[in-house]
Amino acid sequence: MAFPVPDLPARVRIHEVGARDGLQNEKSSVPTEVKAEFIHRLAAAGLTTIEATSFVHPKWVPQLADAETLFPLLSDVPAALPVLVPNERGLDRALALGATRIAVFGSATETFAARNLNRSVAESLAMFEPVVARAKAGRAHVRGYLSMCFGDPWEGPVPVHQVVRVAKTLLDLGCDELSLGDTIGVATPGHVQALLSALNEAGVGTDRIGVHFHDTYGQALSNTLAALQHGVTTVDASAGGLGGCPYAKSATGNLATEDLVWMLDGLGIDTGVDLAALTATSVWMAERLGRPSPSRTVKALSHKEQ
Repeated sequence: MAFPVPDLPARVRIHEVGARDGLQNEKSSVPTEVKAEFIHRLAAAGLTTIEATSFVHPKWVPQLADAETLFPLLSDVPAALPVLVPNERGLDRALALGATRIAVFGSATETFAARNLNRSVAESLAMFEPVVARAKAGRAHVRGYLSMCFGDPWEGPVPVHQVVRVAKTLLDLGCDELSLGDTIGVATPGHVQALLSALNEAGVGTDRIGVHFHDTYGQALSNTLAALQHGVTTVDASAGGLGGCPYAKSATGNLATEDLVWMLDGLGIDTGVDLAALTATSVWMAERLGRPSPSRTVKALSHKEQ
């Protein structure tokens, strides 16, 4: 039963990241055929945006070394299939396979930029400039990820003005949308609303912002609700709560898509997602990974069915 709350969005678009952000953090590589089946099942459950893979060098993310093999297997998937590209070489590989939605991955802090991209923040933004320009010239949709928006394991709390500066630069490069990442899960609702307000004051419309929360301190859903209250309508989540960040050891799993859908269903917010089908998909994937899903909703609903 739904109990709507005033002034919340009528619909939320879930940007599903389990197949990329989730599986890239696995200790061993998942077979390409399993990844393809996972993505097909996610689409069948009603997800309309499913991040498929990353065209990063296999040395850095060996779990996604099969991008060229996987992407052609998804030609019949009825969903948008963004792919992550780190540089122009990655863009070339993605465009050669017909990708029409790409994402670049930046950092709001210098330490994480150095550890994740081997560059300073300014150098990484300079690297993204031709990537975004070429992608836009080819009529591709471009998403900009911005990590460490709330806290950094090496630098501590990240000043709001610092995040706003880097966020605006990414958008000025030509990104169509921006995903704000709470990479180590330290955000709280007030901090979320403060950052969103500061971005609005700097001329960044809420309609261009998505949020990407981790559940390290159990705050992912409360932070999501705070973002919805501010007008955000794009939320990143990972089926079954898969993933973290291989370059930030304190980062635990992403917000589980099932947990998000349970909350949104209860608020009467439309997602187009069939929760039962999604839960079955995460149970199926957990069996292939050899461990149970950390999603509380998956645990509750799958136990109920037994």
